[in-house]
Amino acid sequence: NVTIPHKVAALSLADSASAAAREIGAANTLTFSNEGIEAENTDAGGFLAALDEPVAGKRALVLGAGGAARAVVWALAEAGAAEVSIWNRTPERADELAATFHARAVRSPEPADIVVNCTAVGLHDGTLPLERLAPPPVAVEMVYGGAATPFGDWARTGGSRVVDGIEILVRQGALSFARWTGLEPSLDVMRSAALGEISPHP
Repeated sequence: NVTIPHKVAALSLADSASAAAREIGAANTLTFSNEGIEAENTDAGGFLAALDEPVAGKRALVLGAGGAARAVVWALAEAGAAEVSIWNRTPERADELAATFHARAVRSPEPADIVVNCTAVGLHDGTLPLERLAPPPVAVEMVYGGAATPFGDWARTGGSRVVDGIEILVRQGALSFARWTGLEPSLDVMRSAALGEISPHP
C-alpha cells in the first residue's frame, strides 16, 4: 500500500495494472505474485465509500494535483459529478490534470458542493487560500494523522460535514485488504486500529 508522494511512481513500477489505475495514472496498491507486480488504485473507491452520499449532479472542487487528486477527480467524474474543478499551487499541474480528465482548472478556489483537500497541507506545514471561500456542505480531508488540520478546521467553522482522512485510509485499506486476501475485513476493527496507532492510549 503506497502513499504520498509515490503513487505515480508505483504505477510505473508495476508489470500490469487495473483499468482504474491506468486511467487514473497512479496506484496505491501493489500485489506481488509469480506473474509480477500488479497495480491497483483503491483511493478512488475508498474515497467514494467514505463520502457515502451521491455526487451525481453536484459541483466539486479538488485542491491539489498529485496522485491522490488524480484518483479523486477520476472518481468524481465516474460518479457523475456535474462539474469538477481543480486548484493547485502550481497552476500548470492543475491545467494538466484538468485536461486529462475533462475537468476545469481554476486559479483560485471556487464555491462547490463538495471540496476535497488532496494537498499535503496538514501533513506538512503550509496554508491554503481559503479565506475568501465559504465552507461547503461537504468537505473531505485526505490527510490522516490524528491531529486537526487547517482544512478541517476551516470546514468545521462553517458547519460543513467533514469526512476525515482516517475514514479515507480505512476505506481504501479495506479494499486493498480484500484484494490481497479475498476476505472482507471489519471496518470497525480497522478504524479502531488506525485510531489506536495514531492516538495510542496510555
